[in-house]
Amino acid sequence: MNNKIKLLAIGIAAFALGLGVNNFAMSDVPANFKVAVVDVPQVVASSAQVQALKKEQQAKAQDVIKYIEKARKDVAATTDEKKKKSLEEKYNKELATKREAIEKEYTTKLQAIDKNISEKINEKAKAGSYNVVLAKGVVLYGGDDITADIVKMVK
Repeated sequence: MNNKIKLLAIGIAAFALGLGVNNFAMSDVPANFKVAVVDVPQVVASSAQVQALKKEQQAKAQDVIKYIEKARKDVAATTDEKKKKSLEEKYNKELATKREAIEKEYTTKLQAIDKNISEKINEKAKAGSYNVVLAKGVVLYGGDDITADIVKMVK
Protein backbone atom coordinates (compact mmCIF):
# COMPACT_ATOMS: atom_id res chain seq x y z
CA MET A 1 0.00 0.00 0.00
CA ASN A 2 2.87 2.40 0.79
CA ASN A 3 4.16 1.85 -2.74
CA LYS A 4 0.83 2.95 -4.17
CA ILE A 5 0.83 6.07 -1.98
CA LYS A 6 4.38 6.86 -3.06
CA LEU A 7 3.40 6.32 -6.68
CA LEU A 8 0.45 8.66 -6.19
CA ALA A 9 2.72 11.31 -4.68
CA ILE A 10 5.24 10.97 -7.51
CA GLY A 11 2.47 11.22 -10.10
CA ILE A 12 1.08 14.38 -8.54
CA ALA A 13 4.58 15.85 -8.29
CA ALA A 14 5.34 15.06 -11.93
CA PHE A 15 2.06 16.61 -13.05
CA ALA A 16 2.62 19.72 -10.98
CA LEU A 17 6.21 20.03 -12.21
CA GLY A 18 5.13 19.66 -15.83
CA LEU A 19 2.44 22.28 -15.36
CA GLY A 20 4.90 24.64 -13.72
CA VAL A 21 7.56 24.22 -16.40
CA ASN A 22 4.94 24.78 -19.10
CA ASN A 23 3.76 28.02 -17.52
CA PHE A 24 7.29 29.37 -17.17
CA ALA A 25 8.29 28.38 -20.69
CA MET A 26 5.17 29.69 -22.41
CA SER A 27 4.84 33.15 -20.92
CA ASP A 28 6.58 36.10 -19.38
CA VAL A 29 6.38 35.77 -15.64
CA PRO A 30 4.31 38.62 -14.22
CA ALA A 31 5.47 40.43 -11.08
CA ASN A 32 2.56 39.08 -9.05
CA PHE A 33 3.18 35.44 -10.03
CA LYS A 34 2.52 33.28 -6.94
CA VAL A 35 3.93 29.81 -6.37
CA ALA A 36 2.82 27.44 -3.62
CA VAL A 37 4.38 24.19 -2.50
CA VAL A 38 2.71 21.17 -0.92
CA ASP A 39 4.33 18.25 0.88
CA VAL A 40 2.13 15.63 -0.80
CA PRO A 41 3.34 12.60 1.22
CA GLN A 42 2.57 14.49 4.44
CA VAL A 43 -0.91 15.37 3.18
CA VAL A 44 -1.57 11.78 2.14
CA ALA A 45 -0.32 10.42 5.48
CA SER A 46 -2.52 12.91 7.37
CA SER A 47 -5.67 12.21 5.38
CA ALA A 48 -8.51 10.75 7.42
CA GLN A 49 -9.63 8.86 4.31
CA VAL A 50 -6.21 7.24 3.95
CA GLN A 51 -6.20 6.25 7.63
CA ALA A 52 -9.66 4.71 7.29
CA LEU A 53 -8.61 2.87 4.13
CA LYS A 54 -5.54 1.45 5.91
CA LYS A 55 -7.70 0.13 8.76
CA GLU A 56 -10.19 -1.33 6.30
CA GLN A 57 -7.40 -3.06 4.34
CA GLN A 58 -5.94 -4.49 7.55
CA ALA A 59 -9.35 -5.89 8.50
CA LYS A 60 -9.76 -7.41 5.05
CA ALA A 61 -6.29 -8.92 5.25
CA GLN A 62 -7.25 -10.55 8.55
CA ASP A 63 -10.41 -11.93 6.93
CA VAL A 64 -8.35 -13.40 4.09
CA ILE A 65 -5.94 -14.98 6.58
CA LYS A 66 -8.86 -16.56 8.45
CA TYR A 67 -10.27 -17.82 5.15
CA ILE A 68 -6.92 -19.37 4.21
CA GLU A 69 -6.61 -21.05 7.61
CA LYS A 70 -10.13 -22.49 7.27
CA ALA A 71 -9.34 -23.72 3.77
CA ARG A 72 -6.14 -25.40 4.95
CA LYS A 73 -8.00 -27.16 7.74
CA ASP A 74 -10.72 -28.35 5.37
CA VAL A 75 -8.18 -29.64 2.87
CA ALA A 76 -6.10 -31.31 5.59
CA ALA A 77 -9.19 -33.00 7.02
CA THR A 78 -10.04 -34.57 3.66
CA THR A 79 -8.47 -37.98 3.07
CA ASP A 80 -9.65 -38.67 -0.47
CA GLU A 81 -7.04 -37.30 -2.91
CA LYS A 82 -9.61 -36.38 -5.59
CA LYS A 83 -11.73 -34.48 -3.08
CA LYS A 84 -8.61 -32.85 -1.69
CA LYS A 85 -7.56 -31.57 -5.14
CA SER A 86 -11.10 -30.44 -5.83
CA LEU A 87 -11.25 -28.53 -2.54
CA GLU A 88 -7.85 -26.93 -3.19
CA GLU A 89 -9.00 -25.74 -6.61
CA LYS A 90 -12.27 -24.44 -5.17
CA TYR A 91 -10.52 -22.51 -2.40
CA ASN A 92 -7.87 -21.16 -4.77
CA LYS A 93 -10.54 -19.84 -7.13
CA GLU A 94 -12.51 -18.29 -4.28
CA LEU A 95 -9.35 -16.75 -2.85
CA ALA A 96 -8.40 -15.29 -6.24
CA THR A 97 -11.90 -13.83 -6.58
CA LYS A 98 -11.71 -12.30 -3.08
CA ARG A 99 -8.28 -10.80 -3.75
CA GLU A 100 -9.42 -9.36 -7.06
CA ALA A 101 -12.48 -7.78 -5.46
CA ILE A 102 -10.39 -6.34 -2.62
CA GLU A 103 -7.83 -4.90 -5.04
CA LYS A 104 -10.51 -3.40 -7.27
CA GLU A 105 -12.28 -1.77 -4.33
CA TYR A 106 -8.94 -0.52 -2.95
CA THR A 107 -7.99 1.02 -6.29
CA THR A 108 -11.38 2.72 -6.60
CA LYS A 109 -11.14 4.17 -3.10
CA LEU A 110 -7.52 5.25 -3.62
CA GLN A 111 -8.52 7.09 -6.81
CA ALA A 112 -11.33 8.83 -4.92
CA ILE A 113 -8.88 9.90 -2.21
CA ASP A 114 -6.46 11.17 -4.86
CA LYS A 115 -9.26 13.16 -6.47
CA ASN A 116 -10.32 14.59 -3.11
CA ILE A 117 -6.78 15.70 -2.23
CA SER A 118 -6.32 17.24 -5.68
CA GLU A 119 -9.60 19.12 -5.28
CA LYS A 120 -8.51 20.46 -1.88
CA ILE A 121 -5.20 21.63 -3.37
CA ASN A 122 -7.09 23.31 -6.23
CA GLU A 123 -9.46 25.01 -3.78
CA LYS A 124 -6.57 26.38 -1.73
CA ALA A 125 -4.69 27.45 -4.87
CA LYS A 126 -7.70 29.39 -6.16
CA ALA A 127 -8.46 30.91 -2.75
CA GLY A 128 -4.83 32.04 -2.39
CA SER A 129 -4.58 33.22 -6.02
CA TYR A 130 -1.63 30.93 -6.71
CA ASN A 131 -0.56 30.54 -10.31
CA VAL A 132 1.31 27.28 -9.71
CA VAL A 133 1.32 24.65 -6.99
CA LEU A 134 4.32 22.32 -6.93
CA ALA A 135 5.27 19.34 -4.85
CA LYS A 136 7.59 20.44 -2.08
CA GLY A 137 10.21 17.87 -3.07
CA VAL A 138 10.80 19.47 -6.47
CA VAL A 139 11.26 23.03 -5.20
CA LEU A 140 14.69 23.93 -3.90
CA TYR A 141 13.84 27.46 -2.83
CA GLY A 142 10.80 29.68 -2.60
CA GLY A 143 7.09 29.25 -2.82
CA ASP A 144 4.50 29.53 -0.07
CA ASP A 145 4.14 26.26 1.83
CA ILE A 146 0.40 25.49 1.98
CA THR A 147 0.83 21.95 3.33
CA ALA A 148 -0.62 22.71 6.78
CA ASP A 149 -3.74 24.22 5.22
CA ILE A 150 -4.26 21.20 2.97
CA VAL A 151 -3.70 18.82 5.89
CA LYS A 152 -6.46 20.62 7.84
CA MET A 153 -8.76 20.31 4.84
CA VAL A 154 -8.30 16.55 4.43
CA LYS A 155 -8.60 15.60 8.12
